Amino acid sequence: MRDWNYENEQWTKLPIHLRHLPIFTRHFDLFSYLVRFLWFLFLKFVFFRFYIRLKVVGDIKTVFKNHPRLIVISNHASHLDAISISTSIPFKYWLNVYFAAAKDYFFSGFWMTFFSKHCIGAIPIDRKDRKGEAVKLCITLLTRLSKIWLVMFPEGTRSRDGMIHPFKKGVSVFADRSNTSILFLFLEGNYDLWPKEASFARSGKLRVHVGPVHPPAPIQVLDEAYRSWVNSLGVKATFAPRRERSPSTDDQ
Repeated sequence: MRDWNYENEQWTKLPIHLRHLPIFTRHFDLFSYLVRFLWFLFLKFVFFRFYIRLKVVGDIKTVFKNHPRLIVISNHASHLDAISISTSIPFKYWLNVYFAAAKDYFFSGFWMTFFSKHCIGAIPIDRKDRKGEAVKLCITLLTRLSKIWLVMFPEGTRSRDGMIHPFKKGVSVFADRSNTSILFLFLEGNYDLWPKEASFARSGKLRVHVGPVHPPAPIQVLDEAYRSWVNSLGVKATFAPRRERSPSTDDQ
């Protein structure tokens, strides 16, 4: 994938939902930085302090220092997942954190696109893409950037029943082709606070457990390693049988 810049014709034709990604521009976006900083302050000192009490179990700051280039995976059962992971990371690393997000949902309109670009640094993933463009984009980011945490939810969509469903192979493909290690996270309480059918979150407690860094591996190996680690935490967690794959439904 070639370099882009603001002045050339390719930049003017580039889809707006891609212009915030660092491989397309070397310019510092002060507006986006300010929006993200205000969003961080709201999450850190208002939402996740007074409404939902967030606790990080583990030293995620040290992990970032030792592993500036990682794929981060977590269980996925709530709209709280992305913002709780973001809040668990110190703000000085936020510009290096990106989320793989469904293009049809997180880039579906002006305000969702604004939020996805400027607040969480989302990378649009077209779930109907058959040409592999999303795979190429993520692998390009992982191979070209010296500092990047790419957050992915390997179940593919939010769990409807709170169980952790078998992983889809995408995370293994990204890790293998970019030679990027994988950090395990487990979100405890996310489904209880904001299940998929609810319109908004309930007040309560949420924990982000920081796990080990695993080398690239086949998806079956990653799935088993993740299950073993979560079981070792002694937390409430239920896994769906591996023969039951999560359906590729819209993350809405």
